[in-house]
Amino acid sequence: MSVTAAQGFRAAGIAAGLKPSGKDDLALVVNDGPRFGAAAVFTSNRVVGAPVLWSRQAVKDGVARAVVLNSGSANVCTGPGGFQDSHATAEAVAGQLGIGAIDVLVASTGVIGVRLKRDNLLAGIPVVAGALSAEVSAGEAAARAIMTTDTVPKLAVRTIETPAGTVTIGGMAKGAGMLAPALATMLCVITTDAVAQAGPGDGPDLDVALREATRTTFDRIDSDGCQSTSDTVVLMASGASGVTPDADAFAAAVQEVCADLARQLLADAEGASHDIAVTVRNATTEDAALAVARAVARSNLFKTAIYGNDPNWGRILAQVGTVPEEVAPFDPAELDVSVNGVKVCQAGGAHESPDNVDLASARDVTVDIDLHAGDAEVTLWTNDLTHAYVEENSAYTS
Repeated sequence: MSVTAAQGFRAAGIAAGLKPSGKDDLALVVNDGPRFGAAAVFTSNRVVGAPVLWSRQAVKDGVARAVVLNSGSANVCTGPGGFQDSHATAEAVAGQLGIGAIDVLVASTGVIGVRLKRDNLLAGIPVVAGALSAEVSAGEAAARAIMTTDTVPKLAVRTIETPAGTVTIGGMAKGAGMLAPALATMLCVITTDAVAQAGPGDGPDLDVALREATRTTFDRIDSDGCQSTSDTVVLMASGASGVTPDADAFAAAVQEVCADLARQLLADAEGASHDIAVTVRNATTEDAALAVARAVARSNLFKTAIYGNDPNWGRILAQVGTVPEEVAPFDPAELDVSVNGVKVCQAGGAHESPDNVDLASARDVTVDIDLHAGDAEVTLWTNDLTHAYVEENSAYTS
């Protein structure tokens, strides 16, 4: 599984001494070609880390031959020195691989406002480069090295069967807190051995496929309403399979990998005991449906009710009503709400008894909101708000 599933890629993960715990904290993913197409999307937060600033520029030409990722420090709000750290990291990786630094993307995760241990990181780069391997275990090691408060690594693989052969897409991601659009908090690397590139040319457009996939997956998980400064999702294509897949089939497979990873992120959300799918049906537009779903998903009252196994549909309707009419037109007297298949609200009033809703026996919860205003539909995923989330984040830097 993971980033070494596709032909043409090697990876590694090691402990470079960036984390006080001594756990693995430095990962490297390398594209050995013969092609080096790449696309990336980043956080829309106005406060971003030095790695984001570096990688935004480096990937503009649609080429990337390696991604180096560290945990232990986000390298955000660290001034000119922080950018120099990212530049030096790219240069060090490039020196080990015999490539240009501009073809090395950098990603970091961890505490904001703290300079990373540059000497440790630079000393670790020859070690991680020396450990590069195409083995499954190498991809798994890289996924473990980018974890922060994650409890498990996140891995996903899909294949596309064509008359010319098989195309593989593999991915790894990290994220357990600060999960909110755009992108949700994450570092994510996706690899494929398809013949593809960023922009028009032979095969699928990596940039088009990646942006559509993130729009309907990572942008649809909203755990705690807190947007990261470091979100980075990279898609690299080696062309090593020699197969040029159909663009639509390729885009669908990339979307599946992203959806798989997104649900894994949510399942590992800090302290969560319920995963909640909020579906808004029959809205005037997709944007209207998303605005309503997001209003509900970001309600602490709603999230704590689900934690307490209380199907309090009044909290849901109250949040639906906070969305301005010009954003999501609907008639409050026509709203229906179902929780885990039980219609607790019909036509804006009480219907079936909430006592019929079982929230205690399973982790998954479904909330269906029917606006009766159009035909657009959106599902957004969130989770409950628990004591454990507060405990985790009240002591994050200490």
